[in-house]
Amino acid sequence: MQIRMEKKSTQVFEEDAVLAAIERSLAMIEFAPDGKVLWANENFAMTMGYRVEEMPGLLHKQFCTAEFAASREYTELWRNLRNGKSFQEKIQRVTKRGKLLWLEATYTPVHDSLGKVVGVVKVATDITERELTATRLAEELQQMSEDLSARAELGISRSEEAATAAIRLAEESKENLEILETLKSQAKSIGSIVQTIREIAAQTNLLALNAAIEAARAGEHGRGFNVVAGEVRKLATRVQDSIQEVNEHIAGITGEITKINEATQRSQNGINNNQKLNEQAVTAFKEIGSAAHELDQQAKTFKDIL
Repeated sequence: MQIRMEKKSTQVFEEDAVLAAIERSLAMIEFAPDGKVLWANENFAMTMGYRVEEMPGLLHKQFCTAEFAASREYTELWRNLRNGKSFQEKIQRVTKRGKLLWLEATYTPVHDSLGKVVGVVKVATDITERELTATRLAEELQQMSEDLSARAELGISRSEEAATAAIRLAEESKENLEILETLKSQAKSIGSIVQTIREIAAQTNLLALNAAIEAARAGEHGRGFNVVAGEVRKLATRVQDSIQEVNEHIAGITGEITKINEATQRSQNGINNNQKLNEQAVTAFKEIGSAAHELDQQAKTFKDIL
């Protein structure tokens, strides 16, 4: 027995034509108030894996999962339908072979002329493929977010390690600069000492020359003193030559210290710049990690909605 809705006077199309059009495009089934199948069209039977002639007499709960059929929600569903309350929702159902399907379904109570519910018409659309695709996309999205989060965490860890190493290098470079400054200062001090020695040698050479002149004036009595003055003059000359050589070495050392100092300063600047870049990288990775976490939450929410 098929349940048909009462024809209204304002209806434009013939009721049979409208129902025939709906039956051709949608899966339809009719239930008695106790949930027993009265009729099902070809689309519904095919969707559930049955033949049309098998459908009458089956119970609605046979299309549900065991958990849902035994639940309070199931009892409430049919209580509301018998009380005339419609139901529209995305639902999960089980085919004859036990395969799970997702349906977009509308349950509409049918009333007789006295307003009593005499049956329920269900119109459904198979959305299984859409749901599986959406679920797969949600899982892929969640996996992507987890991978992105893991990579961001790794990036943060590596960047922080690099930043720590850069800080350590900056401190060591600063210490090296301080040592080089000390060396420059010491080289400068040595240069001052050498200059003092050079002045003393020049004075000694001048005194030796004066002594030689006085010894020459003394004649025979000043001969021994003249020999001593000559030796002193030779020693002063050797001191002058040695001082010149030392001074050249000091100048070379000072020049190399200056070059090393400049190179170290450039390295220090490079380390400082690298440290800033590392800090920026850490900040960027943290932002990526935060975005990945938000994406993961959205993916989980999307899965829950599905």
